[in-house]
Amino acid sequence: MQDDLVRKIKADPNYHKLVKERSRFGWILTALMMVVYYGYILLIAFDKELLASKTGDGVMTWGMPIGLFVIVFTVIITGIYVRRANSEYDDLTASIAARVKA
Repeated sequence: MQDDLVRKIKADPNYHKLVKERSRFGWILTALMMVVYYGYILLIAFDKELLASKTGDGVMTWGMPIGLFVIVFTVIITGIYVRRANSEYDDLTASIAARVKA
């Protein structure tokens, strides 16, 4: 029974579309996150003077807003993924489940 269900799901063209789109989108977001994160780490490693320079007359340095950007960027791309998953991917999953039950 379970093997038959798995075969039906894998034979569904919407399943292949779901896997392809979700994987592609996930890898794109992963690459963006890695560029931002490792860019920040490389900036820490190779240009400490920039991060230590003050943004104005106060005590805040450029390292603080850039580090905050990394954190906010992570939250934003997570929200983008969740929004897309809740709309597109849930619809595809529902259509796959409907076809398999029929």
